[in-house]
Amino acid sequence: MYTQRMLNYNTLHDRPREFLAATGLTLAEFERLLPAFQVAYNKKYPPDRTLDGQARQRRAGAGAKGKLPSWADKLLFILVYQKTNPLQTMHVLQFNLSQSQTNYWLHHLWPVLQQALRDMGQAPEREASQVAQNHLALEGTPALAIDGTERRRQRPTDATQQKEHYSGKKKTHTDKNILLVNEHTGSVVSLGPTGPGKTHDKKMADVAPIAYPTNATLDKDTGFQGYEPAGVLTAQPKKTQRPGVERGGADAQWYVLQRARCGRTRDCRGQAVSDCQRCPAPHHRGHC
Repeated sequence: MYTQRMLNYNTLHDRPREFLAATGLTLAEFERLLPAFQVAYNKKYPPDRTLDGQARQRRAGAGAKGKLPSWADKLLFILVYQKTNPLQTMHVLQFNLSQSQTNYWLHHLWPVLQQALRDMGQAPEREASQVAQNHLALEGTPALAIDGTERRRQRPTDATQQKEHYSGKKKTHTDKNILLVNEHTGSVVSLGPTGPGKTHDKKMADVAPIAYPTNATLDKDTGFQGYEPAGVLTAQPKKTQRPGVERGGADAQWYVLQRARCGRTRDCRGQAVSDCQRCPAPHHRGHC
């Protein structure tokens, strides 16, 4: 009975809301990624070779069938883990695998997913100095949003590291990254280095200066108060407005532009990075 309820592609592909919640992708986006994933897998693990690089003695696919038989199931497995960031024990229960099998497939498939995203040109830029030339930043007019993301991490054993990683905002120990998002496409343009959760957003942005495209606009929140990159028009939307006080000047023009573009200014940034805030730290397992 339990194996009939295990999570797999067939149980999710006709349930679009649950599919998006579990993977972070729509079914159409998943199907565009799947061929690149298959090519990347065969490139890293040639079907005529064993994992040790030795020539196979029998054809690929012979022998017992695994618990992730299809390419779609393999891609679903790694995407669900990256999106929901569960304990491995919970992933074991979701996919009806043993602990050792789950650990094996996570390490086996993660580099494949990374390579597939690079091959599709969808991997975020990791070098801040190269952002200005990155095609993800240049799609549409260069309208960007910057935000810090925090993800819960295991409590460090060292007392000094405990203090550095404790986030007063999250009330737990976290890792933090700075994300740059294209507000037209929703793509993550740049993923900054991982730092302690206690570090202020602006300080992290200053440590790794981003090279912005010419005439770029940048939406930011209060965590980047005073962050004014040269040659970039920045705006910090106001969440509330005092009675009797009207908006004016450039801030008013920016606010109207943002509302026309995406409904509510806060949503442009918040929705684009919300999935990434649930992913583990890049140097551990990668980014959303």
